[in-house]
Amino acid sequence: MTIEVRVPQLPESVADATLVSWHKQPGDFVERDENLVDLETDKVVLEVPAPVAGVLKAINLANGTTVTSGQILAVIEPGAAANIAKTADGPPKQVSAAAKLSTAAKLSPAAKRVVEEQKIDPTIVIGSGRGGRVSKADVVDYLSASSNAATPAARPADPHEGRTERVPMTRLRARIAERMVQAQASQALLTSFNEVDLTAVNDLRSRYKDMFEKQHGVKLGFMSFFTKACVEALKKFRSINAAVEGNDIVYHDFYDIGVAVSTERGLIVPVLRDANLQSFGEIEKSIANYAVRARSGAITLEELSGGTFTITNGGVFGSLLSTPIVNSPQSAILGMHKIQDRPVAVSGQVVVRPMMYIALTYDHRIIDGREAVQFLVTVKQCLEDPSRMVLGI
Repeated sequence: MTIEVRVPQLPESVADATLVSWHKQPGDFVERDENLVDLETDKVVLEVPAPVAGVLKAINLANGTTVTSGQILAVIEPGAAANIAKTADGPPKQVSAAAKLSTAAKLSPAAKRVVEEQKIDPTIVIGSGRGGRVSKADVVDYLSASSNAATPAARPADPHEGRTERVPMTRLRARIAERMVQAQASQALLTSFNEVDLTAVNDLRSRYKDMFEKQHGVKLGFMSFFTKACVEALKKFRSINAAVEGNDIVYHDFYDIGVAVSTERGLIVPVLRDANLQSFGEIEKSIANYAVRARSGAITLEELSGGTFTITNGGVFGSLLSTPIVNSPQSAILGMHKIQDRPVAVSGQVVVRPMMYIALTYDHRIIDGREAVQFLVTVKQCLEDPSRMVLGI
């Protein structure tokens, strides 16, 4: 009895996924819950585990295939043991007894003779006949291709030939590109700037960082301060926490703050639900947890959905100033940047302070310049005098 491996049930908001890569091949032994294949959606990469231990008998779909919920991906023969066979040109490869018998049955007599003479592993030759039957021509083609691959290529006449690489966008990267273009094409985007003196925040972090980490099990970073400051500013300027739907403006009376996280596959934005109700410790723990799981591909679609406002921090990469793009259908995004010691005038004296430029990109259709500027001023005031966030003023 064989077990079918199917595409897991996808969320309602996701119609299909792309099969990215198989981690096992037919004939390989698999453990229960071992990851067999990666499926990429518009937002995350899903792992498909083996439902039982056994030998992977067949793979039904190739890399790059678009799949939907319930489709059969592969077939496993539970409990079957794998035999170790040495290929002619490589390290040992796991091949089940069932797979060996199946391959032998698919070889034509002429193909079998060539395989034995040339000491070729028959499981790596693709058959062109009915039911995958391998002919002598298939074996000869395989040998020819292997020979050509081993022959050094001649140096191209064009010095630039062979120095470029063309690869298709991953599904996530294509979705990011689509959303960025959509945001700029559908919204009237404008960016306003201000700068923040982070002396008070630095003092608080230095004074309480050890106590904070001991109590909450996470370091006291800057993101909790900026999240809290943005929530206070959003409470005063509702349009910045709103969205456009058709001819309507939808005002949100909750504060789900997206925090942009950079991964190898691209930028994703997990959401802090009801950030106004979370403590500094809860915010820092949530952000740290999201960052680890986002980079390992373990974050869920639900954690990336929704959001009323986004914060992105280009400063971690050294950016001094930038104009972030709104995460549509939201109407605004705050950009943080590198903290840099700069001379500033304080009470008539020139002093050196840890300064950061902050940027607010917003949809000018529903957010006026006055509101955008005052929003940034409120964020600046909260960060330069953090007691405001405690007192709510």
